[in-house]
Amino acid sequence: MQGYTEAPWRRFHAEVYGPDSGSADCYFTPFVRLEGGIPRSRDMRDITYGPGREKTFTVPQIIFRDISEFSILTDAVASAGYKRIDLNMGCPFVPQMKKGRGAAFPANIDNLHDIASAITNIGERISFSVKMRLGTDSPKLWRHTIEILNTVPLSHICVHPRTARQAYSGNLYLAEFGELLEISTHPIVFNGDILTPSDIDSTISRFPKIAGVMAGRGLLGRPSLIAEWREGREWNRQNRIEHILALHDLIYMHYSASLCGDAQILSKIKSFWDYLEPETGHRASKAIRKASNIKAYHAAIGMIAERR
Repeated sequence: MQGYTEAPWRRFHAEVYGPDSGSADCYFTPFVRLEGGIPRSRDMRDITYGPGREKTFTVPQIIFRDISEFSILTDAVASAGYKRIDLNMGCPFVPQMKKGRGAAFPANIDNLHDIASAITNIGERISFSVKMRLGTDSPKLWRHTIEILNTVPLSHICVHPRTARQAYSGNLYLAEFGELLEISTHPIVFNGDILTPSDIDSTISRFPKIAGVMAGRGLLGRPSLIAEWREGREWNRQNRIEHILALHDLIYMHYSASLCGDAQILSKIKSFWDYLEPETGHRASKAIRKASNIKAYHAAIGMIAERR
């Protein structure tokens, strides 16, 4: 997720919640995109960040509008040493969709055929996966997409069973997802509203044929989500908070060592808490948002520990 699951977060999440049992099987990067016709430098720095790449199984994700952008980005990621690439065909962010990227890409059948041909020609040198939604406005538009994707080699397809117009709210179209699951020739991973360990269980119970689940916002709001599910029990709040603070402290120390001044550090670290208010409480969350210097920020963090 852009601005959240960057290399330090991935690295330290694996360290705090695993790696033996509690971390993710793999971490997908925020999407790499072009800027001025070349891969954006900050995105390339993220996927080539040494410690994060060494300590976690990282899969770079790319976003593109045509075969030219796909080729440039694929070559760049492969040159960085990766043999797995995830294709973002599901981002609902309007500025990207207006340019034909993300969730808007599958609607262009010619471009989709071009990508399918390119993947087939690349062969086993790179393993591709796809992240997609059911459609842009209608949840029934996935059919032509799957028909084409079924013809190319993919490790899996991750499906968020909403439309792009819905973004991240509204009902999940689970009946449509069930049909897609039956029609796809590739393993299907479920993504969407995975917020608690029981959500994982209920999803697997309803769709036993899925190959796995992906969590984004759910993992940001409950970083222990995977660890709790693997252990088969829900942690109490004190345990969850202790691990959240441990994760925060590692990321904070990283930014304190690599950035200069309160403003730079706070601009990077404050987003860590964006999805955590249910755990931290409104009072601490508000104080974190209002903190204008490091001293005030640490005082706000102290409120979380007091609430334990």
